[in-house]
Amino acid sequence: MNLNNTSQLHGLDVHPLRDSLYDELHSRPFQVISSPARISYLAIMLDGEQKQTEFEHFRLLHQVFDLSPPQHDSACIEVDFGPFKIRRDKHLEFTSYMISAHQITEEFGVFDQAALSSLPSAWLSKLPGKVMVAFHVAVEDAITKAEPDLAVVKSHFEGMRMVGSRPQNGDVQVWTSFKLHSDGCGRFLIYNKRMSDSQLGRLVQRLVEIETYRLMALLALPMARQYNAELVNMDNQLAQTTARLSDDNAQLDETSLLAELIDMAAWVEATRAKVAFRFSAAKAYHELVLNRLEELKEDEVSGHLTITEFMTRRLTPAVRTCVTTSDHLESLSTRIDRVSDMMRTRVDMSIQSQNQELLSSMDRRSKIQLAMQHTVEGLSVAAISYYSVGLLKFLIEAAYDKGFQFDKSLVIGLTVPLVVAGVWLATRKIHKRFLRLAKEK
Repeated sequence: MNLNNTSQLHGLDVHPLRDSLYDELHSRPFQVISSPARISYLAIMLDGEQKQTEFEHFRLLHQVFDLSPPQHDSACIEVDFGPFKIRRDKHLEFTSYMISAHQITEEFGVFDQAALSSLPSAWLSKLPGKVMVAFHVAVEDAITKAEPDLAVVKSHFEGMRMVGSRPQNGDVQVWTSFKLHSDGCGRFLIYNKRMSDSQLGRLVQRLVEIETYRLMALLALPMARQYNAELVNMDNQLAQTTARLSDDNAQLDETSLLAELIDMAAWVEATRAKVAFRFSAAKAYHELVLNRLEELKEDEVSGHLTITEFMTRRLTPAVRTCVTTSDHLESLSTRIDRVSDMMRTRVDMSIQSQNQELLSSMDRRSKIQLAMQHTVEGLSVAAISYYSVGLLKFLIEAAYDKGFQFDKSLVIGLTVPLVVAGVWLATRKIHKRFLRLAKEK
């Protein structure tokens, strides 16, 4: 009985994501694989538009075999088409197809009858996206049969150097070369000695994930190698700029140097934006590979590298290269910021020095203007007094002409000092008033 649908947990308010979180742990169940088996695996990288196109293309395959196609896309879809079974898994960057053939002909070699050939060629050739991972897995029954000798195993891998191990305490024997063969695919050969179908399904899933995540992690390596050379040049350029800043005798163009630092900072930030996701993904895929390798619990096949030894020998250094490049970018960004701060400090000090000189010059000009102002004030007193006396002279002459008896010349002469004194006092009063206003806050 579903409590969530019938009683709503006795009236309790259920979180809307609870059911989907429960289903998440069961969204990618392990397969049950019996031996012998022939399996092909594809991991196809898709962009946003291709993801929807790919699902519609997957639905077309159902119509070819007269099956009802799924109406909605999901993380994992398993469909039995009759001659073969497909498990389709959606991931963040890619979609994977695991094809298992139902009919195995003993007359063919272990990799001559690939499950991938069961798919309609017309449908397969139009599958959207770019194939990143492609390999075949052949499972042989060694419970009732003896394990073949090394020469027979090597013949299935076109004479390539082998990597072999005995996972799960020797219950199976796994062989691979981690190389592409003449058909453009990789190969895994498994001899099952004591594993059940469920255990074998989990083992195959781990091997599939190891190979897929290994290649996805290595996607970042070409990018790291590309930018490492450019980072060395950028380091040298930054070192030269820093040396020029530390040289007290050097004549520097601060504006030009600051423009160079801005260009370097812009390049670093643009590069970090390009590589951040790829390098982070490489670290995450690497951790998944190490986790799956640990789950294998391998024992060594005499004279051969185990899968774990091979992976840790080559994959781990490659991922470390990506991590080092990412750290190098981060360090370069920090050092550019420090040099930029030094440059800005130098420019600020230069501006302060210029401001100090400008203030000193303004102070000198203010003193000159003050002296000139005092001179002008004296001239202004004389000019105003002259015109004031002239106006008073008209009044005195008008009064004299009307019959008032006085010494006209003496009166005019006496008005001169009085007018000058009055104008001077008025000017001083106005001057003091402006000074008082200037001091007020």
